[in-house]
Amino acid sequence: MRILVSGASVAGPVLAYWLTRHGYSVTVVERAPTLRRTGGHAVDLFRPAVDISERMGVLPRVEERATGTTRMTVHPEGSRRPVRADLSKIFGATSDRHVEIMRDYLSEIYYDATRDDVEYVFGDSITAISPDGEVRFENAPPRRFDLVVGADGLHSNVRRLVFGEESRANTSFIGAYFGVLTLPNVLDLDGELVIHVGVGRTAGMYGARHLGEARALFLFRSERELDYHHRDLSRQKELLRGAFTGLHADVDGWLAELDRTPAFYFDSVTQLRMDTWSRGRVTLVGDAGYCPGPAVGGSTSLAVVGAYVLAGELARAAGDHERAFPAYERVMAQHVHGSRAVALSAAKTLIPTSRLGVWGLAQGARLISALPAGPSRALVRLTTRSARFYNSVTVDDYVSSPAATGDQGCRAGDPGGGLGAA
Repeated sequence: MRILVSGASVAGPVLAYWLTRHGYSVTVVERAPTLRRTGGHAVDLFRPAVDISERMGVLPRVEERATGTTRMTVHPEGSRRPVRADLSKIFGATSDRHVEIMRDYLSEIYYDATRDDVEYVFGDSITAISPDGEVRFENAPPRRFDLVVGADGLHSNVRRLVFGEESRANTSFIGAYFGVLTLPNVLDLDGELVIHVGVGRTAGMYGARHLGEARALFLFRSERELDYHHRDLSRQKELLRGAFTGLHADVDGWLAELDRTPAFYFDSVTQLRMDTWSRGRVTLVGDAGYCPGPAVGGSTSLAVVGAYVLAGELARAAGDHERAFPAYERVMAQHVHGSRAVALSAAKTLIPTSRLGVWGLAQGARLISALPAGPSRALVRLTTRSARFYNSVTVDDYVSSPAATGDQGCRAGDPGGGLGAA
């Protein structure tokens, strides 16, 4: 059975790994010309995603690349006294297994675990998907696949092609934006996060010795959706400067790197609220189908879990997508709904709406650090919705089994050649 996956970031390679373990033939197509290796921004892997990574045999590499952020210094706007917090207490309380890692490093690790068994095609994109499984591409000749999976992120090309205007109608802007840029580690940060917090805006910088460079993360509120195209970097940088200029001299210095940064990312904090992620032979996984909100909703862990579940349900159904896709959606529904609530709560905390909220964030960090480990752990568990949610996520231990033979297991299309192959 031949399955096409669009997207080679996180969900795509994880899905490809488990599909090949279950005996399916997988092709991954990626619009970018090469695997991104700029480091990206830091993402969290919580317990279920760490467990899945361990089963894939990549956990040692993931832990080796962990950012190792254990300390945080909070500068409330208008205050001369920063607050210092021990993040190891917070991380230890929020999850019994947690790793923070740069997104692109994680993507590279998952890619390396699959590249010998999966056909990867870079620099191409899907342009059309027919009901009978014929897929057309920008560059390569058409091919036929049994199933197609969109793992191509919040701005999913596959979702647009299959769901059309319906996919736009199911996006929910939650009133915030975020940006990330790479810059020199001028503060010589190693395992430390420095943040400046004001009403409606938060900026942070973090680094680690093995990264070489540092990352600056910006989150800010907006009552309305801003006018820009998601590929117009100049406009995005202009919006970021307008939102953060004057917060603090340090932040102004970070913004000064915008025109020199080798890597920049900007997007809205938007949730996808689709009633279904599947149509015919096509389904969606990760941010392409159920993004809870970039930077605030634990979307990376959700993508890893979703990819694992989708592959497992396809194996259970012997490749019958009419049974597997609804089962996959049933399993993921509770996790997806919970992640949305987590994102809304996190956005409210990380981007305070009032001076009282700024004070509360700083004092909360101070209190958690001041308390002994036991009481601080209990306090975090009582006040952090994400901790309760992620610790409750469980998935089945899907048994590896070969894909079905016969009609469902036969390979469709031309048996020779590959997408983009010479």
